[in-house]
Amino acid sequence: MRPWTLLDTAQIPGNGGELQLYQRGDEFSIKLVGRGELMSSRVHGSEEALAAQTCARLADSQRAQVLIGGLGMGFTLAAALQALGAQSRVVVAELVPAVVAWNRGPLAHLAGHPLDDARVRVQEGDIARLLQAGPRAWDAILLDVDNGPEGLTRRENDWLYDTEGLTAACAALRPGGVLAVWSAGQAPEFLPRLRKVGFEAEEVRVRAHGAKGARHVLWFGRRVD
Repeated sequence: MRPWTLLDTAQIPGNGGELQLYQRGDEFSIKLVGRGELMSSRVHGSEEALAAQTCARLADSQRAQVLIGGLGMGFTLAAALQALGAQSRVVVAELVPAVVAWNRGPLAHLAGHPLDDARVRVQEGDIARLLQAGPRAWDAILLDVDNGPEGLTRRENDWLYDTEGLTAACAALRPGGVLAVWSAGQAPEFLPRLRKVGFEAEEVRVRAHGAKGARHVLWFGRRVD
């Protein structure tokens, strides 16, 4: 088997550790030093499901304003663009500038160059700032910044999933808007937390890749007022 080649490294702001980008043949992997693999180009079905199922829940996917937290390898963004209309706009908040550079460079072809789409704007920095920037700004907010509702890459991300962060996300959505959260595993306390802050919420389990592999978890919360 061909060995992995380290292509690049990047520091996560806020002492969040170090990301490493690897390649083996036509396969790519992003790892967090000390914690293992965060994502792989082989396995991305649940990320695509996150985007597709969110857009399917929108009242008007042709003119939607969508915020995506976490660029990853671009698969969530690409799936959202496929489901959204020409008048929609998507802002991607990515904390690590190198991840954006990787998606414009060696990873660009994996998801079909989604950053080249005119509907997309990249905001380098913490998604928390966008959530707090103004009320009723978004039709959908997709969070794929960690491996679940806890701050894996950095503890500051815990805010996104606690009562305060979810309340801010709810306020940032337009009435009927959808919050979607991706997780690699179960978190029994999260669905009640979504409902506690006022979301009409549900949990969906999807395969990590096609009909095989582990089951990942998606949570969807709709703002009802």
